[in-house]
Amino acid sequence: MSTSLLEAPRTNVLPFKPVPTDPGFGVYVHWPFCAAKCPYCDFNSHVRMKPVDQARYAAAFERELAEMGRRSKGERVTSIFLGGGTPSLMEPATVGIILNAISNIWTVAPDAEITLEANPSSVEANRFRGYRSAGVNRVSLGVQALNDRDLRRLGRLHDVEEALRAIGLAREIFPRLSFDLIYARPDQTVAGWEAELARAIDLAADHLSLYQLTIEEGTAFHALHKAGKLIVPDGDLSADLYEATQALTAAKGLPAYEISNHAVPGAESRHNLTYWRYGHYAGVGPGAHGRLSWDGYRYATANEALPETWLQMVEDWDHGMVVEEALSIAEQADELLLMGLRLAEGVDLKRWRELSGRVIDPRSERDLVENGMVERLGPERLRCTPAGMMVLDAVVADLA
Repeated sequence: MSTSLLEAPRTNVLPFKPVPTDPGFGVYVHWPFCAAKCPYCDFNSHVRMKPVDQARYAAAFERELAEMGRRSKGERVTSIFLGGGTPSLMEPATVGIILNAISNIWTVAPDAEITLEANPSSVEANRFRGYRSAGVNRVSLGVQALNDRDLRRLGRLHDVEEALRAIGLAREIFPRLSFDLIYARPDQTVAGWEAELARAIDLAADHLSLYQLTIEEGTAFHALHKAGKLIVPDGDLSADLYEATQALTAAKGLPAYEISNHAVPGAESRHNLTYWRYGHYAGVGPGAHGRLSWDGYRYATANEALPETWLQMVEDWDHGMVVEEALSIAEQADELLLMGLRLAEGVDLKRWRELSGRVIDPRSERDLVENGMVERLGPERLRCTPAGMMVLDAVVADLA
C-alpha cells in the first residue's frame, strides 16, 4: 500500500481561496448496468441476466461523444467522470475506447481529472491496473458502510473485508481516491456514526462523500418505509448526525466543501465543482444529463434512460437525447444560485447579477442573515451557513 498517501500530513487550513473564474468543462459518461439493484437507489441503473455487449455499447458511446463534440466545439476538457450504475463492470478495454474517443474529439487538459466509480465487490487488481493504464487517475468507491449488518441492509454485495481490500488496492494503484458512506441509517446513533466516520477518515486518502439516507419514491426502501417496516432517524437525529459529520471531518482536516463532500483542501472533485460552479458538461450514455451552449443558447440535455432504447437511438441518429431545451435567463440564474449555494465557497454574486440582470433582494438577504441561514464572504460572494445548508431549497426560494 502506498505510504505517501497513508503518511501524508493533514492540516486545518481555511478552505476559502480565490475561486477560478473558469468552472471548467466536464464529460460525464453513464454506464447503467449493475450486478444488483440496491433498495435505496433511484439512479438510472439496470440489472441484466445476460452479459452486456460491451463492444456495441462502446461504439455507441463513441458516436454520441462525437455528436456532443459537434455541439461543443472548442471546449477544453478538464474532467471526465465514468458513473453509473457500476462502471467497474466495464472491461478496461471499454474504458480505454471511451477515453480515447474523448481525447480525439476535444482537447483534454494534461492534468485532467479522470474518475471511475467502482463497487468493492467488482474490484480486482488486474482490472484496477487496466483502468489506470487506460488513463483513469481517480477512483470513487461505493463503500456505503463499515459494518456488515448495515451493508446487508443496504443490499450491498460486498462485506467490510472486501471494502478494505478495495480501498487498499485503490490507494496503491491510483493517484487519487474517494469513497462514499451513507449515514442516518436505521438504528444509527450519533456515537456509533462518529466511531464509523473516524475509521473512514483514517482509511481515506484525501476525499470522502458522506450522504444522508433518503427514502426515494419508487425504491424498495420507499415501499418498506411506507408500510412501517423501515424506520429511519427522525429530523432531529438526522440534524445531529449531520452536525457531527461536519464537526469531525473539519477537525480531522477534511472539511466540507459542499453539502455532502469533504476533502483535504486542494483535493476537491474537480468534476463535481464544474457542476456546482455552473460550468458546461456533456452527458453521454443512457439517462445522462448535460449543460451545453451552442448558437448563443445554453441547453439542458437529457438522454433516454432505458439502455436498449438509448442504444438503438444512437445507432439510428447518433445520439440518445430526449430533452434538448434552451434555458431562459431566469432558469439559468436560478440554477447558478442553487448550485453555488451548495458550496462552502458560496455563489459568485457578480456572475449571478450579470446573468440575471437583477440583484439579490436586500430584505430577503437581511432576514436570512439575521436567522443565521446565509453569510457574506466579501462583497461578491454569498454562502449558506451550516444551518442554511440543511434547508437549502427554502433559502434559494427566498433569495431568488
